[in-house]
Amino acid sequence: MANNSYSGVKNSMVEANHDGEFGCTLKELRSLMELRGAEAISKIGESYEDIQGLCNRLKTSPIDGLSGQPADIEKRKNVFGPNLIPPKKPKTFLQLVWEALQDVTLIILEVAAVVSLGLSFFRPPDAEREHCGRAAGGVEDETESEAGWIEGAAILLSVICVVLVTAFNDWSKEKQFRGLQSRIEQEQKFTVVRGGQVIQIPVAEIVVGDIAQIKYGDLLPADGVLIQGNDLKIDESSLTGESDHVKKTQEKDPMLLSGTHVMEGSGKMLVTAVGVNSQTGIIFTLLGSAEDDDDDEEEKKKEKEEKKKQRKNKKQDGSVENRKKAKAQDGAAMEMQPLNSDEGADAEEKKKSNLPKKEKSVLQGKLTKLAVQIGKAGLVMSAITVIILVVLFVVDTFWIQNLPWIKDCTPIYIQFFVKFFIIGVTVLVVAVPEGLPLAVTISLAYSVKKMMKDNNLVRHLDACETMGNATAICSDKTGTLTMNRMTVVQAYLAEKHYKKVPEPENIPSSTMDILILGIAVNCAYTTKIMPPEKEGGLPRQVGNKTECALLGFSNDLKRDYQAIRHEIPEEKLYKVYTFNSVRKSMSTVLKMADGSYRMFSKGASEILLKKCYKILTANGESKVFRPRDRDDMVKKVIEPMASEGLRTICLAYRDFAASEGEPDWDNENDILSGLTCVCVVGIEDPVRPEVPDAIRKCQRAGITVRMVTGDNINTARAIATKCGILQPGDDFICLEGKEFNRRIRNEKGEIEQERIDKIWPKLRVLARSSPTDKHTLVKGIIDSTVIEQRQVVAVTGDGTNDGPALKKADVGFAMGIAGTDVAKEASDIILTDDNFSSIVKAVMWGRNVYDSISKFLQFQLTVNVVAVIVAFTGACITQDSPLKAVQMLWVNLIMDTFASLALATEPPTEALLLRKPYGRNKPLISRTMMKNILGQGVYQLIIIFTLLFAGEKMFDIDSGRNAPLHAPPSEHYTIVFNTFVMMQLFNEINARKIHGERNVFEGIFNNLIFCSIVFGTFIIQIVIVQFGGKPFSCVALTIDQWLWCTFLGFGSLLWGQVISSIPTSRLKFLKTAGHGTQKEEIPDEELEELDDMDEIDHAERELRRGQILWFRGLNRIQTQIRVVNAFRSSISLYEGLEKPESRSSIHNFMTHPEFRIEDSEPHIPLIDDTDAEDDAPTKRNSASPRNATPSPTPPSPTPATAAPTAPVSPSPNQNNNAVESSNHLLPEGPKSGTPSAPGSPLHSLETSL
Repeated sequence: MANNSYSGVKNSMVEANHDGEFGCTLKELRSLMELRGAEAISKIGESYEDIQGLCNRLKTSPIDGLSGQPADIEKRKNVFGPNLIPPKKPKTFLQLVWEALQDVTLIILEVAAVVSLGLSFFRPPDAEREHCGRAAGGVEDETESEAGWIEGAAILLSVICVVLVTAFNDWSKEKQFRGLQSRIEQEQKFTVVRGGQVIQIPVAEIVVGDIAQIKYGDLLPADGVLIQGNDLKIDESSLTGESDHVKKTQEKDPMLLSGTHVMEGSGKMLVTAVGVNSQTGIIFTLLGSAEDDDDDEEEKKKEKEEKKKQRKNKKQDGSVENRKKAKAQDGAAMEMQPLNSDEGADAEEKKKSNLPKKEKSVLQGKLTKLAVQIGKAGLVMSAITVIILVVLFVVDTFWIQNLPWIKDCTPIYIQFFVKFFIIGVTVLVVAVPEGLPLAVTISLAYSVKKMMKDNNLVRHLDACETMGNATAICSDKTGTLTMNRMTVVQAYLAEKHYKKVPEPENIPSSTMDILILGIAVNCAYTTKIMPPEKEGGLPRQVGNKTECALLGFSNDLKRDYQAIRHEIPEEKLYKVYTFNSVRKSMSTVLKMADGSYRMFSKGASEILLKKCYKILTANGESKVFRPRDRDDMVKKVIEPMASEGLRTICLAYRDFAASEGEPDWDNENDILSGLTCVCVVGIEDPVRPEVPDAIRKCQRAGITVRMVTGDNINTARAIATKCGILQPGDDFICLEGKEFNRRIRNEKGEIEQERIDKIWPKLRVLARSSPTDKHTLVKGIIDSTVIEQRQVVAVTGDGTNDGPALKKADVGFAMGIAGTDVAKEASDIILTDDNFSSIVKAVMWGRNVYDSISKFLQFQLTVNVVAVIVAFTGACITQDSPLKAVQMLWVNLIMDTFASLALATEPPTEALLLRKPYGRNKPLISRTMMKNILGQGVYQLIIIFTLLFAGEKMFDIDSGRNAPLHAPPSEHYTIVFNTFVMMQLFNEINARKIHGERNVFEGIFNNLIFCSIVFGTFIIQIVIVQFGGKPFSCVALTIDQWLWCTFLGFGSLLWGQVISSIPTSRLKFLKTAGHGTQKEEIPDEELEELDDMDEIDHAERELRRGQILWFRGLNRIQTQIRVVNAFRSSISLYEGLEKPESRSSIHNFMTHPEFRIEDSEPHIPLIDDTDAEDDAPTKRNSASPRNATPSPTPPSPTPATAAPTAPVSPSPNQNNNAVESSNHLLPEGPKSGTPSAPGSPLHSLETSL
């Protein structure tokens, strides 16, 4: 009950103690916050008399809050700490350099370079030199031979360059994430009372002693004690693992903890602990988020101590879930790790630590795979190169020249071998595209930064790229498609339907008084209408927009709601039933002077009218309101309003006479009945002007937009038509939540995937839907196999109850303005302007990321192929690579680092929205790109080989082939190197288009980074060639040689035009590359673990349906044979079942339906509810086909010994109903006291069946 126990508080503001200290210490408060419920209340009673006493000790007033003077706030921060949890120290630049040095290829190069350096200083006496063979002789110039150390030094130098560039990229990436993180944190504001004024301050500014106002949907930023609450329910699962909502009252349990979510109601709390001293902060410090990752051992110890503590001082059970906010390095919040307080916890921990990392996003998966393939190929090539070089040298020296091995010559021979080795390693370095991860990172980080400008605040990097694949968007109506600026435009009042706001004179004064009083007290006190910021602007609406419309209505009727609120402050409200998605109404009870009660209600008109039995007439009297009248009213008033796209809200009241005594407030059904209807208003929420266009773009881009709203179906249909979601003449369907549920459930009331599959392809509007319906729809679309491509679903949401749907969707968008903290927490991207058209921008950026990576790949692979082949053939034919190690490293630098910068930062164009989504299985390298890669490769190879073997004749210069060991650089090889680089530069322009477009220059000047990088590379190339000298093995070239090189380079642009005229469809031999991971390639055990993590994406590895059925059939036969054999052989049952080979990986892929949210009970699903994979041991063990191997969960309580006789449902889609129905199918086994443990053969047999 929220009876106001503090009526006399105003006068009791305590004089500040002169000693300047507070009446309680940090330690006292900390220990106080560890208590719960009755213990806490008795402790407060013992130490401080009551909560008022605590306020006095903390020098604050429950009504006016802190004074807000800077000195006072500063002092509180010093004594009790700031509300910050110190983030993990970022890695220093040197650490990042050290990490970059760990790269294997670089280490090999460094070793080779050092060896080469060491050997270059050794020279045998000149006399013997001739005996060491042809290759060693021929160095006349003394200074030249002294320059032998240069190559080794140059390699070391270029390695340093590569390392620094990589480290710098990582560092700037980390810095961007820190910026992003702090931006997300700064955006979080909280409402507190200071100096009697309600203000919003950043969460970090909250101090101990603040009076904070809490309301539905808040994430509590600090620990505190409840001072006053209405119907307050908190979800504490993030701290206690208890999924039930905890009711908070001053009498029973006033303790509020940071990191928990307000699921219902509102109230005020006194902040008692902030930052590291709050409950969440204590857990962070235990998790050691302040220390490094290396202190795992200590962490484990601490965790164990923590568990012991928990066991001692917790009266309630349940595992301690600690929210690990310490952000993982990629900026995504790490998943919470359950520290179960049962004995199995340590085993859990161990298992958790060996798990593979969270399944990568689609793009990263494809890239990693591609990079590995390319790397393997490069390794093979480089090995062959080295072997051939060594063999040729040995054959030439010791066999053809018949020279003996002389001891003095050994160092020279070793020098040759080292040189060959260096060439081999360089081939490898060029072959391995280490620029790939860099390109992805740069592209994503760049996009995220730019998306900020487009009002998308990305919380998880990969969401940005997933958005490019989106095929469906389920959007809210209010605030996303509409402006969320609500105004009352029609009203049915005093038996008359007004098409615009009525004049106050036309309304009986008694009705008017009830109406205005009801609006003033039955709208949250945090909602208000402020004067406009600019002269002549619209008044600002603060708080819940529907309530703002009603307050605006009262202003339009020339009445001041604020005066009533001053007269009846929030503390005087007797009881408040806050709005939630089950009630769909809000009521406030006032206690009148004569002891009677009056309750005001407002809510969805069709729901509230059913509870009304009277209505106020034209003269202000009430008359009976029969069901017949109600149907009339629905037809004549509500439907016409709704068909114009208005939301209809009914306002009503009820009097409880003093003579009847106090009603039973907890019996809501009785309380909320027998109402008297005051009026019905039609609230307009105009469609945002840019939305219809944005929706058209989506539809053109192959994305289906669906509207999911809590509004009346006629309103929803009208708005959907205005937006263009529904076009006249389409055969799409609109359903109400009830009807939707009826259609998707079977006789037993269970949801069936087949039924959903019949509905969703046509469904465009889901009205009057509960949050569970939204979740069911999203899950149904994602799990659907009707369409070849798996659907990628984006969902928008703002309310706390949207959490599960946001989490379930591939990409969750939360509203930045209207969204609650819970919704933001569950989302991947926050729309800072709540606007649908920002989602279209996100799609554009997502597709752009994908294309940028493809562009980079197209460029990168051309260079790789050419460089590797040139080095390889050159080495085989001329016993020396035409491109020297240092030159290759420079080419590698242009290709990898610079090109990834240049191509990954292309801005998106509208053209991206003209094609359908790629889908999850589309290879990274399409056939068109393959054609470009091979075509350009052929051109470059022809040019280079021509120059290599005929260049000296064309340019009339000395041949550079077969030069001795420390020969000076030749013009010939310099021309080859220069032409090679020029071709790369021009090919970089070609790579800007990947769909075979003609005009490769289109929009090139929009990308300044690209232009400056190409230009910069050109300048550096000139410097290297003209002044690089010995380290780069270059000689200065003449002007006409330069022109030739540039011309040959420019040829690749012309050649590109030739290639794009060849239709790809003709070239049947072209293969695609870079698919997503296929199912068969993942080892079983890993899958199991991934499955347990609930992170693997079943659809990502979708095998075609036929294959699944085929395998499943095979498996069943195998299993049956194994069963028969097991039973035949009287030997142990364990044989034959537990051989690891006999497990089949396909089982892991049977999608396991998890529709666990029953709609019959009106509980709001918790975010953790829908995702917790491990919540019910039975769910895993019953007959879920996933666990074909023993699982670590506790044994299932059902005696599952009779499993083999469980009938197998024959439907081809068996995976969809097996799990649901298996519990009913298992016949009672012999009542043996031992249920089959999950590790037993019977268990694994049962799961296979």
